[in-house]
Amino acid sequence: VQLQACGGGLVQAGGSLRLSCAASGRSFDNYNWGWFRQAPGKEREFVAAISWSGTNTNYADLVKGRFTISRDNAKNTVYLQMNSLNSEDTAVYYCAAHPTIHPLTVTDGIHHYEYWGQGTLVTVSS
Repeated sequence: VQLQACGGGLVQAGGSLRLSCAASGRSFDNYNWGWFRQAPGKEREFVAAISWSGTNTNYADLVKGRFTISRDNAKNTVYLQMNSLNSEDTAVYYCAAHPTIHPLTVTDGIHHYEYWGQGTLVTVSS
């Protein structure tokens, strides 16, 4: 099982990026997905999560209204659309997944996640 995150890069403040995370090795239909980030010198923090069904989402307060998480189960892929980026969004972004039997549950607790991608760096210049 492997999660491959991509889409990071250098962007100016106010700009946008879309991160993708593709899973391979098994179907992730009944998995919750999440995005986390870790800035230099800081702990890894929750950014966004989406339920197995894709109907429910949750966001950290700092990104609400700017970031959108979505998933395409047919492609085993989760996305994070990031708009109105600012310097505080600079971090390594990680995708993560964990199995669930609840199609509507959204998980923001880092300890719940079983599978992790390698991270993709997002740098926002001011």
